[in-house]
Amino acid sequence: MIPNIEECLDLMDKYQMLENIKAHSLVVATVAHLIAGSLNDAGIAISIEKVTAGALMHDIGKTSSLESGLDHSEIGRQICLENSLDEIADIVGEHVKLKEYHLDGGFSEKEVVFYADKRVNHNRVVSLDDRLTYILERYGGNNKDRCRAIRDNFETCKAVEKKLFSRLNFRADRLEDLAGDEDIGLCLNRQE
Repeated sequence: MIPNIEECLDLMDKYQMLENIKAHSLVVATVAHLIAGSLNDAGIAISIEKVTAGALMHDIGKTSSLESGLDHSEIGRQICLENSLDEIADIVGEHVKLKEYHLDGGFSEKEVVFYADKRVNHNRVVSLDDRLTYILERYGGNNKDRCRAIRDNFETCKAVEKKLFSRLNFRADRLEDLAGDEDIGLCLNRQE
């Protein structure tokens, strides 16, 4: 099942997603929705519903992870499976690091959400370089192996960016302006 926006917001509440994480997820969903829609316009079959739901749910395991120290993407994947959201479980499970992708092959919802997440720092769209700087400071510490793994992951993301934007009708540096104009019906204050 692919949850709609309201169902995603309900699950965020159920799993006590912190407000700052929810705000981040809403912006990631906006960016991902914009990219998916533009890929569709370019004739590439990407499910906007899967991308939007996957982006909204990508950090569903983050709050739990802050307490347990476990991998939040795997916690999120398990939450999706427990809630019969099989169609987005792998998107959530691979939003930190893609396990299987093909830079010369077809486009996937996982790539879109993976990339969108890397372009959003807190609740602002930023460049990949700015996001990398933040991730290295926040999670790299003085651990050379961890910093190398983070840099390698961002090299993958740069390759995904190149692939995505080879088919989009706007440049990557325009994403912040365009995402600000995007409206996918997301709001923090929903009607009950």
